[in-house]
Amino acid sequence: MRRRRAVALLVESSNAYARGLLEGIVAWVREHDPWSIYFPEQGRGEPPPGWLSRWKGDGIIARIENETIARAVARTGLPVVDVSAGRHLPSVPWVETDDAAIARLAADHFLERGFRSLAWCGEPRFNWSRWRRGHFEKAAREAGCDFRAYESPSASGEHERLIAWVRKLPRPVGVLACYDIKAQQLLDACRDLDVAVPEQVAVLGVDNDRLLCTLSTPPLSSVIPNTRRTGFVAAGLLARMMSGRKAAARAHLIPPTGIEMRQSTEILALEDPGVAAALRFIREHACEGITVPDVLRSVPFSRRTLEGRFRKVMGRTPHDEILRLKIERVKQLLAETDLKLAEVARKTGFPHVEYMSVAFKRLEGRPPSEFRLDRRG
Repeated sequence: MRRRRAVALLVESSNAYARGLLEGIVAWVREHDPWSIYFPEQGRGEPPPGWLSRWKGDGIIARIENETIARAVARTGLPVVDVSAGRHLPSVPWVETDDAAIARLAADHFLERGFRSLAWCGEPRFNWSRWRRGHFEKAAREAGCDFRAYESPSASGEHERLIAWVRKLPRPVGVLACYDIKAQQLLDACRDLDVAVPEQVAVLGVDNDRLLCTLSTPPLSSVIPNTRRTGFVAAGLLARMMSGRKAAARAHLIPPTGIEMRQSTEILALEDPGVAAALRFIREHACEGITVPDVLRSVPFSRRTLEGRFRKVMGRTPHDEILRLKIERVKQLLAETDLKLAEVARKTGFPHVEYMSVAFKRLEGRPPSEFRLDRRG
Protein backbone atom coordinates (compact mmCIF):
# COMPACT_ATOMS: atom_id res chain seq x y z
CA MET A 1 0.00 0.00 0.00
CA ARG A 2 1.17 3.52 -0.80
CA ARG A 3 2.09 5.57 2.24
CA ARG A 4 -0.13 8.54 2.95
CA ARG A 5 1.64 11.83 2.56
CA ALA A 6 1.95 13.87 5.75
CA VAL A 7 0.91 17.50 5.31
CA ALA A 8 1.05 20.30 7.90
CA LEU A 9 -1.57 23.05 7.75
CA LEU A 10 -0.28 26.22 9.41
CA VAL A 11 -3.59 28.02 8.99
CA GLU A 12 -5.67 29.51 11.80
CA SER A 13 -9.31 28.55 12.22
CA SER A 14 -10.38 31.68 14.10
CA ASN A 15 -11.91 33.58 11.15
CA ALA A 16 -14.25 32.84 8.27
CA TYR A 17 -11.65 33.36 5.54
CA ALA A 18 -9.20 30.85 7.00
CA ARG A 19 -11.95 28.31 7.69
CA GLY A 20 -12.96 28.59 4.05
CA LEU A 21 -9.38 27.80 3.02
CA LEU A 22 -9.40 24.71 5.23
CA GLU A 23 -12.71 23.55 3.74
CA GLY A 24 -11.21 23.84 0.25
CA ILE A 25 -8.16 21.80 1.28
CA VAL A 26 -10.42 19.12 2.77
CA ALA A 27 -12.47 19.07 -0.46
CA TRP A 28 -9.32 18.43 -2.53
CA VAL A 29 -8.19 15.64 -0.21
CA ARG A 30 -11.61 13.96 -0.40
CA GLU A 31 -11.60 14.08 -4.18
CA HIS A 32 -7.97 13.00 -4.65
CA ASP A 33 -5.31 11.50 -2.35
CA PRO A 34 -5.92 10.98 1.36
CA TRP A 35 -3.35 12.84 3.45
CA SER A 36 -2.28 12.55 7.06
CA ILE A 37 -3.03 16.07 8.23
CA TYR A 38 -1.08 17.84 10.97
CA PHE A 39 -3.19 20.77 12.10
CA PRO A 40 -1.91 22.51 15.24
CA GLU A 41 -3.93 25.11 17.11
CA GLN A 42 -2.54 28.19 15.43
CA GLY A 43 -3.49 31.85 15.72
CA ARG A 44 -2.96 34.23 12.83
CA GLY A 45 0.65 35.42 12.79
CA GLU A 46 1.63 33.30 15.80
CA PRO A 47 5.09 31.63 15.92
CA PRO A 48 5.25 28.23 14.20
CA PRO A 49 4.79 25.13 16.40
CA GLY A 50 7.95 23.83 18.05
CA TRP A 51 7.62 20.38 16.48
CA LEU A 52 7.93 21.79 12.95
CA SER A 53 11.75 21.86 13.09
CA ARG A 54 11.81 18.10 13.88
CA TRP A 55 8.89 17.07 11.69
CA LYS A 56 9.50 14.51 8.93
CA GLY A 57 6.50 15.26 6.76
CA ASP A 58 6.02 15.73 3.03
CA GLY A 59 4.62 19.23 2.53
CA ILE A 60 3.17 22.39 4.10
CA ILE A 61 0.33 24.78 3.36
CA ALA A 62 0.81 27.90 5.44
CA ARG A 63 -0.44 31.42 6.04
CA ILE A 64 3.05 32.95 6.09
CA GLU A 65 2.24 36.20 7.89
CA ASN A 66 5.69 37.16 9.20
CA GLU A 67 9.43 36.52 8.83
CA THR A 68 9.51 34.09 11.76
CA ILE A 69 7.08 31.71 10.11
CA ALA A 70 8.81 32.20 6.74
CA ARG A 71 12.21 31.19 8.14
CA ALA A 72 10.81 28.18 10.00
CA VAL A 73 8.96 26.91 6.95
CA ALA A 74 11.92 27.46 4.63
CA ARG A 75 14.27 25.57 6.97
CA THR A 76 12.21 22.39 6.62
CA GLY A 77 13.23 22.12 2.95
CA LEU A 78 9.78 20.73 2.17
CA PRO A 79 7.41 21.70 -0.65
CA VAL A 80 5.41 24.73 0.53
CA VAL A 81 2.37 26.63 -0.75
CA ASP A 82 1.66 30.03 0.79
CA VAL A 83 -1.95 31.18 1.27
CA SER A 84 -1.12 34.64 2.60
CA ALA A 85 -0.71 37.95 0.77
CA GLY A 86 2.26 38.83 2.99
CA ARG A 87 4.80 37.47 0.47
CA HIS A 88 7.42 36.77 3.11
CA LEU A 89 8.63 33.74 1.15
CA PRO A 90 8.64 34.77 -2.53
CA SER A 91 10.38 31.57 -3.65
CA VAL A 92 7.20 29.47 -3.26
CA PRO A 93 3.84 29.56 -5.09
CA TRP A 94 1.07 31.45 -3.36
CA VAL A 95 -2.69 31.37 -3.69
CA GLU A 96 -4.73 34.41 -2.69
CA THR A 97 -7.86 36.40 -3.43
CA ASP A 98 -7.94 38.50 -6.58
CA ASP A 99 -7.95 41.95 -4.99
CA ALA A 100 -8.46 43.73 -8.31
CA ALA A 101 -11.61 41.68 -8.92
CA ILE A 102 -12.85 42.39 -5.38
CA ALA A 103 -12.35 46.13 -5.86
CA ARG A 104 -14.07 46.18 -9.26
CA LEU A 105 -17.02 44.21 -7.92
CA ALA A 106 -17.38 46.61 -4.98
CA ALA A 107 -17.11 49.70 -7.18
CA ASP A 108 -19.74 48.34 -9.56
CA HIS A 109 -21.98 47.58 -6.58
CA PHE A 110 -21.96 51.24 -5.53
CA LEU A 111 -22.04 52.70 -9.05
CA GLU A 112 -25.09 50.58 -9.93
CA ARG A 113 -26.84 52.13 -6.95
CA GLY A 114 -26.14 55.61 -8.19
CA PHE A 115 -23.35 56.63 -5.81
CA ARG A 116 -21.06 59.34 -7.15
CA SER A 117 -19.01 59.70 -3.98
CA LEU A 118 -16.96 56.68 -2.93
CA ALA A 119 -14.61 56.15 -0.02
CA TRP A 120 -12.14 53.60 1.29
CA CYS A 121 -11.47 52.47 4.86
CA GLY A 122 -8.33 50.38 5.16
CA GLU A 123 -5.47 48.83 7.14
CA PRO A 124 -2.21 49.80 5.36
CA ARG A 125 -0.13 47.24 7.27
CA PHE A 126 -1.65 44.50 5.08
CA ASN A 127 -0.66 44.03 1.42
CA TRP A 128 -4.17 42.97 0.46
CA SER A 129 -5.63 46.14 1.96
CA ARG A 130 -3.22 48.37 0.02
CA TRP A 131 -3.90 46.47 -3.19
CA ARG A 132 -7.66 46.68 -2.77
CA ARG A 133 -7.47 50.39 -2.11
CA GLY A 134 -5.42 51.00 -5.26
CA HIS A 135 -7.84 49.14 -7.50
CA PHE A 136 -10.93 50.63 -5.82
CA GLU A 137 -9.60 54.17 -6.12
CA LYS A 138 -8.74 53.59 -9.79
CA ALA A 139 -12.28 52.34 -10.51
CA ALA A 140 -13.81 55.29 -8.64
CA ARG A 141 -11.74 57.90 -10.47
CA GLU A 142 -12.34 56.28 -13.86
CA ALA A 143 -16.08 56.59 -13.16
CA GLY A 144 -15.66 60.29 -12.35
CA CYS A 145 -16.48 59.85 -8.66
CA ASP A 146 -15.33 61.95 -5.73
CA PHE A 147 -12.98 59.71 -3.72
CA ARG A 148 -11.92 59.85 -0.05
CA ALA A 149 -9.78 57.45 1.96
CA TYR A 150 -9.04 56.56 5.56
CA GLU A 151 -6.03 54.44 6.52
CA SER A 152 -5.79 53.19 10.09
CA PRO A 153 -2.41 54.20 11.58
CA SER A 154 -2.80 52.08 14.75
CA ALA A 155 -5.39 50.47 17.00
CA SER A 156 -5.07 53.13 19.68
CA GLY A 157 -7.68 55.86 19.29
CA GLU A 158 -9.17 54.20 16.21
CA HIS A 159 -12.80 54.84 17.08
CA GLU A 160 -12.29 58.57 17.60
CA ARG A 161 -10.34 58.91 14.34
CA LEU A 162 -13.06 57.06 12.43
CA ILE A 163 -15.72 59.36 13.89
CA ALA A 164 -13.73 62.44 12.81
CA TRP A 165 -13.33 61.03 9.30
CA VAL A 166 -17.01 60.11 8.90
CA ARG A 167 -18.03 63.64 9.91
CA LYS A 168 -16.15 65.03 6.90
CA LEU A 169 -17.50 62.58 4.32
CA PRO A 170 -19.87 63.83 1.59
CA ARG A 171 -23.40 62.42 1.71
CA PRO A 172 -24.53 60.07 0.34
CA VAL A 173 -21.33 58.05 0.05
CA GLY A 174 -20.51 54.41 -0.54
CA VAL A 175 -17.63 53.11 1.59
CA LEU A 176 -15.66 49.93 0.95
CA ALA A 177 -13.91 48.64 4.07
CA CYS A 178 -10.87 46.43 3.58
CA TYR A 179 -12.55 43.56 5.48
CA ASP A 180 -15.58 42.88 7.63
CA ILE A 181 -13.92 43.75 10.95
CA LYS A 182 -13.02 47.22 9.71
CA ALA A 183 -16.53 47.61 8.27
CA GLN A 184 -18.04 46.78 11.65
CA GLN A 185 -15.83 49.44 13.26
CA LEU A 186 -17.06 51.93 10.68
CA LEU A 187 -20.68 51.04 11.41
CA ASP A 188 -20.03 51.64 15.12
CA ALA A 189 -18.69 55.13 14.30
CA CYS A 190 -21.75 55.90 12.17
CA ARG A 191 -24.06 54.77 14.96
CA ASP A 192 -22.31 57.01 17.51
CA LEU A 193 -22.66 59.95 15.11
CA ASP A 194 -26.31 59.12 14.43
CA VAL A 195 -25.46 58.84 10.71
CA ALA A 196 -28.08 56.86 8.79
CA VAL A 197 -26.80 53.63 7.20
CA PRO A 198 -27.28 53.09 4.31
CA GLU A 199 -29.19 56.30 3.48
CA GLN A 200 -26.24 58.63 4.20
CA VAL A 201 -23.30 56.23 4.39
CA ALA A 202 -23.53 52.82 2.71
CA VAL A 203 -20.95 50.33 4.01
CA LEU A 204 -19.58 47.23 2.25
CA GLY A 205 -17.16 44.75 3.80
CA VAL A 206 -15.07 41.89 2.42
CA ASP A 207 -14.95 38.22 3.53
CA ASN A 208 -18.67 37.64 4.22
CA ASP A 209 -18.08 36.41 7.75
CA ARG A 210 -21.74 35.50 8.28
CA LEU A 211 -21.68 35.72 12.07
CA LEU A 212 -19.93 39.09 12.08
CA CYS A 213 -22.09 40.46 9.27
CA THR A 214 -25.39 39.48 10.85
CA LEU A 215 -24.34 40.73 14.30
CA SER A 216 -23.48 44.15 12.85
CA THR A 217 -25.98 47.01 13.12
CA PRO A 218 -27.36 47.22 10.50
CA PRO A 219 -26.47 43.81 9.00
CA LEU A 220 -23.41 44.19 6.80
CA SER A 221 -23.25 43.59 3.05
CA SER A 222 -19.99 41.89 2.11
CA VAL A 223 -17.96 40.67 -0.87
CA ILE A 224 -17.79 36.87 -0.92
CA PRO A 225 -14.24 35.58 -1.56
CA ASN A 226 -14.06 32.11 -3.06
CA THR A 227 -12.09 30.69 -0.15
CA ARG A 228 -13.04 27.10 -0.91
CA ARG A 229 -11.55 27.42 -4.37
CA THR A 230 -8.46 29.10 -2.92
CA GLY A 231 -7.81 26.20 -0.55
CA PHE A 232 -8.61 23.68 -3.28
CA VAL A 233 -6.06 25.21 -5.67
CA ALA A 234 -3.42 25.39 -2.92
CA ALA A 235 -3.86 21.69 -2.13
CA GLY A 236 -3.58 20.80 -5.81
CA LEU A 237 -0.35 22.77 -6.15
CA LEU A 238 1.16 21.11 -3.08
CA ALA A 239 0.22 17.65 -4.37
CA ARG A 240 1.96 18.47 -7.65
CA MET A 241 5.12 19.55 -5.82
CA MET A 242 5.12 16.52 -3.50
CA SER A 243 5.00 14.32 -6.61
CA GLY A 244 8.26 15.85 -7.80
CA ARG A 245 6.77 18.20 -10.37
CA LYS A 246 7.51 21.89 -10.43
CA ALA A 247 5.10 24.68 -9.54
CA ALA A 248 6.14 28.21 -10.47
CA ALA A 249 6.63 30.66 -7.60
CA ARG A 250 3.89 32.96 -8.82
CA ALA A 251 0.52 34.22 -7.71
CA HIS A 252 -2.61 32.17 -8.29
CA LEU A 253 -5.38 34.74 -7.81
CA ILE A 254 -8.93 33.55 -7.16
CA PRO A 255 -11.82 35.94 -7.98
CA PRO A 256 -14.77 36.45 -5.59
CA THR A 257 -18.14 34.79 -6.20
CA GLY A 258 -20.30 37.88 -5.64
CA ILE A 259 -21.74 40.10 -2.92
CA GLU A 260 -24.03 39.04 -0.09
CA MET A 261 -26.57 41.84 0.09
CA ARG A 262 -27.66 42.97 3.52
CA GLN A 263 -29.11 46.19 4.90
CA SER A 264 -25.88 48.24 4.98
CA THR A 265 -25.98 48.83 1.19
CA GLU A 266 -29.68 48.36 0.43
CA ILE A 267 -30.14 51.83 -1.00
CA LEU A 268 -30.40 53.51 -4.40
CA ALA A 269 -28.67 56.90 -4.47
CA LEU A 270 -30.33 57.97 -7.73
CA GLU A 271 -31.59 61.47 -8.46
CA ASP A 272 -34.30 60.13 -10.79
CA PRO A 273 -36.98 58.55 -8.55
CA GLY A 274 -38.68 56.86 -11.50
CA VAL A 275 -35.50 55.07 -12.54
CA ALA A 276 -34.85 54.19 -8.89
CA ALA A 277 -38.31 52.62 -8.63
CA ALA A 278 -37.80 50.64 -11.84
CA LEU A 279 -34.38 49.49 -10.72
CA ARG A 280 -35.69 48.44 -7.34
CA PHE A 281 -38.42 46.35 -9.02
CA ILE A 282 -35.87 44.73 -11.33
CA ARG A 283 -33.54 43.82 -8.47
CA GLU A 284 -36.34 42.30 -6.45
CA HIS A 285 -37.79 40.24 -9.32
CA ALA A 286 -35.07 39.75 -11.98
CA CYS A 287 -34.81 36.00 -11.42
CA GLU A 288 -38.57 35.45 -11.57
CA GLY A 289 -38.70 35.55 -15.36
CA ILE A 290 -39.84 39.20 -15.61
CA THR A 291 -39.66 41.21 -18.83
CA VAL A 292 -39.66 44.95 -19.56
CA PRO A 293 -43.52 45.08 -19.74
CA ASP A 294 -43.57 43.82 -16.14
CA VAL A 295 -41.26 46.68 -15.17
CA LEU A 296 -43.49 49.20 -16.96
CA ARG A 297 -46.43 48.16 -14.80
CA SER A 298 -44.44 49.26 -11.73
CA VAL A 299 -43.72 52.82 -12.96
CA PRO A 300 -45.85 55.49 -14.69
CA PHE A 301 -43.76 55.65 -17.90
CA SER A 302 -44.07 54.61 -21.51
CA ARG A 303 -41.47 52.12 -22.68
CA ARG A 304 -39.66 54.78 -24.69
CA THR A 305 -39.50 57.19 -21.74
CA LEU A 306 -38.36 54.52 -19.30
CA GLU A 307 -35.65 53.22 -21.60
CA GLY A 308 -34.38 56.74 -22.34
CA ARG A 309 -34.22 57.79 -18.69
CA PHE A 310 -32.86 54.39 -17.59
CA ARG A 311 -30.10 54.50 -20.21
CA LYS A 312 -29.20 58.07 -19.21
CA VAL A 313 -28.79 57.15 -15.52
CA MET A 314 -27.52 53.56 -15.73
CA GLY A 315 -25.84 53.46 -19.14
CA ARG A 316 -27.91 50.46 -20.25
CA THR A 317 -31.52 49.44 -20.91
CA PRO A 318 -33.92 47.80 -18.43
CA HIS A 319 -33.66 44.58 -20.47
CA ASP A 320 -29.86 44.66 -20.17
CA GLU A 321 -30.13 45.15 -16.41
CA ILE A 322 -32.54 42.23 -16.01
CA LEU A 323 -30.20 39.96 -17.97
CA ARG A 324 -27.11 41.19 -16.11
CA LEU A 325 -28.63 40.45 -12.70
CA LYS A 326 -29.79 37.01 -13.83
CA ILE A 327 -26.30 36.14 -15.06
CA GLU A 328 -24.76 37.36 -11.79
CA ARG A 329 -27.06 35.00 -9.92
CA VAL A 330 -26.17 32.18 -12.31
CA LYS A 331 -22.48 32.78 -11.57
CA GLN A 332 -23.10 32.63 -7.85
CA LEU A 333 -25.04 29.35 -8.08
CA LEU A 334 -22.40 27.81 -10.34
CA ALA A 335 -19.62 28.73 -7.92
CA GLU A 336 -21.36 27.83 -4.67
CA THR A 337 -23.65 24.88 -5.43
CA ASP A 338 -23.72 21.54 -7.26
CA LEU A 339 -27.07 22.26 -8.91
CA LYS A 340 -27.47 20.93 -12.44
CA LEU A 341 -27.58 23.56 -15.19
CA ALA A 342 -31.28 22.98 -15.78
CA GLU A 343 -32.01 23.74 -12.13
CA VAL A 344 -29.77 26.82 -12.23
CA ALA A 345 -31.72 28.05 -15.26
CA ARG A 346 -35.03 27.48 -13.48
CA LYS A 347 -33.91 29.33 -10.35
CA THR A 348 -32.72 32.33 -12.34
CA GLY A 349 -35.78 32.81 -14.54
CA PHE A 350 -34.50 31.43 -17.83
CA PRO A 351 -37.12 29.48 -19.84
CA HIS A 352 -34.62 26.72 -20.66
CA VAL A 353 -30.97 25.86 -20.13
CA GLU A 354 -30.00 26.48 -23.76
CA TYR A 355 -31.13 30.11 -23.57
CA MET A 356 -29.22 30.56 -20.30
CA SER A 357 -26.07 29.05 -21.79
CA VAL A 358 -26.17 31.27 -24.88
CA ALA A 359 -26.76 34.41 -22.80
CA PHE A 360 -24.05 33.43 -20.33
CA LYS A 361 -21.46 32.82 -23.04
CA ARG A 362 -22.33 36.11 -24.76
CA LEU A 363 -21.77 38.11 -21.56
CA GLU A 364 -18.98 36.09 -19.93
CA GLY A 365 -17.10 34.81 -22.97
CA ARG A 366 -17.33 31.13 -21.99
CA PRO A 367 -20.03 28.54 -21.28
CA PRO A 368 -21.42 27.96 -17.76
CA SER A 369 -19.75 24.55 -17.44
CA GLU A 370 -16.31 26.03 -18.06
CA PHE A 371 -16.99 28.84 -15.57
CA ARG A 372 -17.99 26.31 -12.89
CA LEU A 373 -14.92 24.17 -13.51
CA ASP A 374 -12.65 27.18 -13.14
CA ARG A 375 -14.35 28.46 -9.96
CA ARG A 376 -14.83 25.16 -8.16
CA GLY A 377 -12.05 22.90 -9.36
